[in-house]
Order: sequence, then structure tokens, then C-alpha cells
Amino acid sequence: MTAHEVTPLADTDTYLRLQHFYARQMRLLDTGATDAWAATFAEDGVFAANGLPAPVRGRGNIAAAAKEASRRLAEAGVVHRHWVGMLTTEPAEDGRLRATCYALVLAVPRGGEATVHRSTVCVDLLEPAGEGWVVADRRVTRDDLA
Repeated sequence: MTAHEVTPLADTDTYLRLQHFYARQMRLLDTGATDAWAATFAEDGVFAANGLPAPVRGRGNIAAAAKEASRRLAEAGVVHRHWVGMLTTEPAEDGRLRATCYALVLAVPRGGEATVHRSTVCVDLLEPAGEGWVVADRRVTRDDLA
């Protein structure tokens, strides 16, 4: 695809629901609700990032990894806030959606100033689940490692 080609758009209702999905999902992670956050992934979901040694596979393993990261942040007295923007969507195979966004991770140390900790591109393959979606596959690319 060239820069001038137009990708198919989700209808307005779907796009707004996706924005809500990401807002809720990131808030769960940022507040330490790691099991609820992991529940937004498929049972066999994958979380892969170029900053990790290997992809994390399966909702249980994703929950455990998030819980450990949350514990380390709490011990360090740091709060993370994920800011998602520039969301685009397009249909994928089997009724799924591909969502791509920029995600900034802000680090806020207790008593300190917020700084940008990470700048990333996040590409998700979302599959329908009930009234919404779950993440079947997430690929996070840190800009500093790309």
C-alpha cells in the first residue's frame, strides 16, 4: 500500500466502540487491574514486542507478566499512563479487525514529573467477543528499537 491509498474505515459506531475499548483496556493496565486487563485478550492471545525476548502466549501468561510488571512499578514508586492515539482500523480475515495506533507510555514517579517512557506503534488483531472484542494478537514496536 502506498501513502496515497485509502484503507477501509470502520463505521462510526464501531470506531467509537474501539476507542472506548482501548481507553478501558489501558486504564485497567495503568491501575494495576492486571487480571481484568488480561481478560481483554483471547484465551490463546499473543502479546509480542520488540523489547521482549519472546512473545507472551496465552491469557494466563499475559496476566502473570502484567502482574509482575505492575509489582515492579509499585516497588519503584512509578505510575504508568498509556495514551493511545492516531487509531486506524481495517477489516481483517474471518470478521476480525486490525487496529493500529500510536501508544505513548508516560512514567510518573511519586513526587516527580511525568516523562515519556516509551513511544510505540501497536498493531492488534481483534476478534469479536460478545458485544465487543478481544485481542487475538498484539504487536508492539518501540520506536527506540525499531
